[in-house]
Amino acid sequence: MLSPFVFFFEPGNWLMKEKVAPFLISCYNEALREPSQKGRVIMQIYYKSTRGHEENVTASQAILKGLSKDGGLFVPTKIPKLDINMETLSQMSYQETAYEVMKRFFTDFTEEELKDCINKAYDEKFDTDAIAPLKEADGVYYLELFHGATIAFKDMALSILPHLMTTAARKNGTEKEIVILTATSGDTGKAALAGFADVPGTRIIVFYPKHGVSPIQEKQMVTQKGENTCVIGITGNFDDAQTGVKKIFNNQELVQELEEKGFQFSSANSINIGRLVPQIVYYVYAYATLYRQGKIKEGQEINVVVPTGNFGNILAAYYAKNMGLPIHKFICASNENKVLYDFFRTGTYDRNREFILTSSPSMDILISSNLERLLYLLAGEDSGKCAELMKELAEKGSYTITEEMKEKLGDFYGNYCSEGETKEAISAVYYGSGYVLDPHTAVAGGVYQKYLKETGDDSVTVIASTASPYKFTRSVVDAISDRYQGIDDLQLSKVLEELSKVPVPKAVKELMDAPVLHDRVIAADEMEETVKTVLGI
Repeated sequence: MLSPFVFFFEPGNWLMKEKVAPFLISCYNEALREPSQKGRVIMQIYYKSTRGHEENVTASQAILKGLSKDGGLFVPTKIPKLDINMETLSQMSYQETAYEVMKRFFTDFTEEELKDCINKAYDEKFDTDAIAPLKEADGVYYLELFHGATIAFKDMALSILPHLMTTAARKNGTEKEIVILTATSGDTGKAALAGFADVPGTRIIVFYPKHGVSPIQEKQMVTQKGENTCVIGITGNFDDAQTGVKKIFNNQELVQELEEKGFQFSSANSINIGRLVPQIVYYVYAYATLYRQGKIKEGQEINVVVPTGNFGNILAAYYAKNMGLPIHKFICASNENKVLYDFFRTGTYDRNREFILTSSPSMDILISSNLERLLYLLAGEDSGKCAELMKELAEKGSYTITEEMKEKLGDFYGNYCSEGETKEAISAVYYGSGYVLDPHTAVAGGVYQKYLKETGDDSVTVIASTASPYKFTRSVVDAISDRYQGIDDLQLSKVLEELSKVPVPKAVKELMDAPVLHDRVIAADEMEETVKTVLGI
């Protein structure tokens, strides 16, 4: 326990008031640390908006809010250091690694609270004890992030978010029912639904583009059980859904109306810091695994390749580097919706372009929400500049960063794969090593080959494998062989089992005869009224 500080202020003493007292108070604030294991100490971390119009909040408050009132995203006031010996880290389980990373960000959670959340999240729902295993194929290491209940990387964070959120509600004395409002491009929706289904004190409403997800992704969502779940298709694309959700969050009159009825909005999208921080864990775990297996030496830099649309997954890797993880290059892989590739090449972000439906639908995004957190760091944590850029994006659909900001993008490499190149990447890896990629991971693999050809940089490389190929059976099987035309997507899972020698996951088997429980489809401009209808307002 901390010893108490006692401050004596002598009336009329200018030096004490203006100089000494602030110094003493800063010392006291610096001393507010949470004791942790083996004598280490954790500095308190608070969260602020990227747009700067809200006071600092605790981690639990940021998780509950999801989005700042000014429309900005919550970011830590300081990215903590991962000051653990790599030898020690390499001997830790995934759960132990998760605790070491998360406790440095979620400093108002007690050790008991955080470990309880972690143990409930990373359990038998995952089909491997490793939780996020590394598989070597074609000279790179695929970080398999799809061993959870919904066979996509979103499980890695959305398995723990419900526990973090309900714990945060208790910590803050929240008695209102938490309404999780989420837009999905395919995978977040099912993972969030599975995580929050029948969790007391919560409801979850998921919006998805009716014609913008794979048949299996849609079947996973519309068959979701749970008294507190609601799934709604919209006649638009993911950006329409995401924009609609943000508008609802920013409608203070609606927020006030809901509060009066006993509801409180929060988000399960990666705009919620409670989703972003758990994603940092698997990059740390992957590095430690490579070290334990003797693939790298301590301090050796690796490259990380991430297929991304909303920029959250690759941002988590960037946060890991800022914690001290030795990463040389972040290779940002886009599909034909290559807004991020153009941004890294030119410094201009422009969503004013055709929206293309691809075989990697979770990346069919033109408004990359989490890029705002990177912009905030590039601008030297200048919230005013960040707010200015976001205003330009909202009003004009584009913005251009300064040359100074662009110079700080040296850690990133961006490129994209066409639909044809994605198909070729699946085929090449399969016939080269027998390993099967889903279309999103194939985009990453194809972009990595472009990076290798351009730079000759053959550093040890980890590719984030973000989804099981069983979620995209049609695209995967067609890339491998043209012998299976006319077979239903779910039935193709049996073909894929033969090709990959990997058993059909439980998540897919359960869909075979699952009844449709959610069949509502609306226009994008009806989202707000639909939310009120669902909640009985």
